[in-house]
Amino acid sequence: MKKLSIYSLLIAGLMGLTACESDRDSNPTLQEPTTFVLNTPAYVNSIYDLSSSKVVELTCSQPDFGYTAPTVYSVEVSLSQDFGNSTVLDTKYSTAKMGVDASEMAVAFTNLQLAAGKTEADFPITSEFYVRVIAELTSAGGTIASIISNVVKLPTVRSEFALPPVKLPAKLYLIGQFCDWAWSNAPEMIPVYDGTTGVFWRMVYLPAGKGFKFNTATAWDGGEKGFAGAKVVDNNKADAFDDGGNIGVTKGGWYLIVIRSAVNGRNIDYTVELNEPNVWLIGGCTTDGKWDELMADWKFEVPATADDYFVSPAFAQDAPEGPRAYVKIDGYDWWKSEFMVFDKKLTYRGAGGDLDRIVTKAGQKMYLNFTNDTGKIE
Repeated sequence: MKKLSIYSLLIAGLMGLTACESDRDSNPTLQEPTTFVLNTPAYVNSIYDLSSSKVVELTCSQPDFGYTAPTVYSVEVSLSQDFGNSTVLDTKYSTAKMGVDASEMAVAFTNLQLAAGKTEADFPITSEFYVRVIAELTSAGGTIASIISNVVKLPTVRSEFALPPVKLPAKLYLIGQFCDWAWSNAPEMIPVYDGTTGVFWRMVYLPAGKGFKFNTATAWDGGEKGFAGAKVVDNNKADAFDDGGNIGVTKGGWYLIVIRSAVNGRNIDYTVELNEPNVWLIGGCTTDGKWDELMADWKFEVPATADDYFVSPAFAQDAPEGPRAYVKIDGYDWWKSEFMVFDKKLTYRGAGGDLDRIVTKAGQKMYLNFTNDTGKIE
């Protein structure tokens, strides 16, 4: 009986030891790696011409995080060895051998040179360039551990100017108290035909003492502009002011807001005009069917509230080809900022083609609600 008991205890102990080893294997311990080496490229002393190359080959060691796990590698570059001003490239790598896109590196090189005071006229530029790699152990919850490699100096890197041309905005949106500061309610500005000049307009009712901003997207993404981000031109005695960064108006009421954009180096300059809210008729519905701009007798009445209609004078005669309505943007013909009412919906020409025609009768009027883009002819 004693021998049997001893044998039983030995077997139980061995089973327990095996279980502990199994637990240790299935629950590895994370350790912080102490070494992570970026290898010096074989051709480090050659000229790296980023404008004519496809890839820059980099290799590194695999950091020891204590167990085998997927590691994500990122490439960081700088003009200085201390990486005081640096850029982490967007592309990530899953192996310790990385074929870095030379065009991606050229964009980073260009941006860093601009940040250092260079201009587009200085390119092509040849200079030293420094590279290091960041290795990260990640999980669904984010980065668990990371380590940065040594710095490798590339003595001679050359690149043409690698940034795309700065383009004028294709769209602009207004936001402010008039739409409850909600991007979901933010009206899109209307481009002046044909949409390539970077000039936009919108008729908006601005509450007294309240401000507005504008952006190329319907989001608080850092691209929004206000009083400090634009030149404000007050053509309607608005007494514009800096409303906590917004463009505020002391005098509430309707404004024809015109925003002009212009390329200035790598930036876009904006000019915001606060104009009188004038709307005009032109063409067959007017006396003698005249096509003269800004005829005094054919200006709409401006409402006192945000929800009321702009009302035209009564049409002077039947117009088989229909009336034409517009706001006047300085520097552009009337038809480049025209609009019309179709099925009680206000439709803007914008950057599109000529609008359809509506047959109207003498004595009718046009009613326009710019707050909700509706209208009627009756």
